[in-house]
Parts: sequence; C-alpha cells; structure tokens
Amino acid sequence: MRVEVNGIGLNVEVAGEGPALLLLHGFTGSAATWAPFAAFLDGFRTIAVDIIGHGASDSPAHPARYRMECCVEDLVAVLDRLGVEKAAVLGYSMGGRVALRLALAAPERLWALVLESASPGIDDPAERAARVASDHELASFIEREGLEAFVGRWENIPLFASQKRLPADVQERQRRQRLGSDPAGLANSLRGMGAGQDEPALPRLREIGAPALIIAGELDTKYCALARRMAAELLDARVEIVADAGHAAHLERPEVFGAFVRDFLRERASRIGTREGLTCP
Repeated sequence: MRVEVNGIGLNVEVAGEGPALLLLHGFTGSAATWAPFAAFLDGFRTIAVDIIGHGASDSPAHPARYRMECCVEDLVAVLDRLGVEKAAVLGYSMGGRVALRLALAAPERLWALVLESASPGIDDPAERAARVASDHELASFIEREGLEAFVGRWENIPLFASQKRLPADVQERQRRQRLGSDPAGLANSLRGMGAGQDEPALPRLREIGAPALIIAGELDTKYCALARRMAAELLDARVEIVADAGHAAHLERPEVFGAFVRDFLRERASRIGTREGLTCP
C-alpha cells in the first residue's frame, strides 16, 4: 500500500496478524528483502517499508529531505497511520542505523529492537568527514555513470566478498533488486543519511529501554566488534554471531538468521504480553 506521510509517499507492505514488527532494509534494498523470512515471522504483523529513495517509495529531489531525523519522523507517522502504538523494529545495515535512531527518538514506541550489521555511528570526527566525502563521491558516480555501473561497483566492494559464494540465482536476485532502484533516490540517500552524517549514538544507548538483539556475521569482524560494543552499552541486549556469514547474514545464512530473530521476538512478546500494548488493532 502507499502511505502518505510528511509530503511524500512511502510503499508499505503489511502482512500477518499479531504484535507489530517494523522491517527496515539496507541501502539499495526494499521491502522485498524480507519476503524470504515470512515463515519465520508467522504470528507477527509485519510492516515492511521502502525507506525514502528506495523501492517504490518517493525519491524527492533535495538531499535534505533524506536526513535521518526526517526518515525517523516518516516511520513514526507510518506507525500512526496504521494505528500501531508499539512495534518491534528490525533493521539491516542502513536500516539498522535508522532503527537505532528511531529507538532513540521515540523509545516509547518500541517493544523490542533487532539490529543486523548495524553501526552506532563513527566516533572519530576526521573519519566521519572522510565517510561523508566518500558517500558524496559515490552519489556523484551514480549520477555520472548510471545505475548499472554503480551496481557493478557496489556488489564488488570488500564488505560483500562472502556473497560471491552464494548460489548464482541468489546473487542474480540480489542484483535485479539493486537494478530496480531509483538512481536519484540512492544518490540523495547517500548525501542525506550516509553513515558519516550523524553524531555517534554509542553514548546515548542507555536511553533505550527496549530489549535488543544484535546480529552480525562471523566473517564481518568489524560489525561483530560493533555489535559487542553496542550490547555493552544497552540496558538489555544479547549478541548472536552467525557462523560462516558476512555482512548480510540474512542473505547468506537465512535459516540461522531467521531462527535467531523468531526465537528472540517470540520470547520477548510472551514475556511482555498485552499489558505493553502488543496486541495489534
């Protein structure tokens, strides 16, 4: 369905019944990212959103509209439109950063938080500035060279090296999804909400009261370390490392990833129950 929020339209895919679960994909992804996990998410009302600039959602012309605070406001508005008082939030990579900022901006709206390969922000100011410059260069590359050239470059970055072992049909499905992106949306997403844009969230993580599950792939050592750093700061968190997987554990080891998420959410939902507003309208 198309949901109008704050002057733009977002594509939102809603399925199932039960406690609400907001699903946030990574950069170049869409709501379709989560389709293979429908069986693991049985018993929940899933709300998969195409983040601004992605999938079938709008791609505004001005990068400022993509700022993280705007994205978070859009997602809260989506929950309001759907009549959802509280939701668990599952975010991967860029979507994990969005989920973390949502948890900080509106902690009362979350009953659980799941982060996959997510960063709490870059500590060093010089490193943040370098990342901003790198994201702006990549955005210009998309506009100059086109989407196909960008996808060829993006799928060959070291972060995704372990995905080369995936079956050819899985790699092709991932490539088709990326090629279906809006170039302007991707470029402006990099400029407006790239990883270097936000101040580090690590010092604020104790503001999040919702229980958290943090997942990383064993081969992605940087994000394994980040997962443990975040878990040490959060009030109620556990870390699960997916063996023999890289940055996209949900893609590389879907059964293991799906089981971790399912078991955590079912456990939390059963503990908290309807007294915390988990029953969806």
